[in-house]
Amino acid sequence: MSSFVALTEKDLPFTVETVNLALGEQLHDDFAGRAVTGRVPALADGAFVLNESTAITEYLDDCYPAPAYQALYPQDRRQRAQARQVQAWIRSDLAAVRVERDTETVFFGKACAPLSPAGQAAAAKLVDVAEQLVQGPNLFGAWSIADVDLALMLNRLIFNGDPVPARLREYAAGQWQRASVRQWLAQQRPA
Repeated sequence: MSSFVALTEKDLPFTVETVNLALGEQLHDDFAGRAVTGRVPALADGAFVLNESTAITEYLDDCYPAPAYQALYPQDRRQRAQARQVQAWIRSDLAAVRVERDTETVFFGKACAPLSPAGQAAAAKLVDVAEQLVQGPNLFGAWSIADVDLALMLNRLIFNGDPVPARLREYAAGQWQRASVRQWLAQQRPA
């Protein structure tokens, strides 16, 4: 999602090629031979192929900088570092939430069992940190890609009906209204 939103925000032409993970297509030579880690998403910029959402969004922000293109990260050095910190934290912590509330909860309305004790602890941590970070409609004054990543994580709980404070639900809903996010949500998905 982050890579799609980043490319859309930058108003760059691109095509999406679906890789069926359930069928192991990421392991086939036509993908794995180009994408060194064999993980999705992968961005192909000519012969250059890059994996991992944050690496892709940072690369795009470096190659297509503001003001000519929409900034994906705050211009202030410290805020930019904090945005990257949020992204790294979301992807490296909160494993129980990511497992017990996978993205099928968000994109397909999959109902999930109640959170395990580990899931409850991770959800409480997510909510606690988000309450500290979210002070307005965006994390750092102006929108950044970290807003989309945090909203997605919160929506794992929200869309399953788990308790999330109203202020954080409003924040996540606001991020979900962004045009680039709406375009992602409108993408056709396999059943």
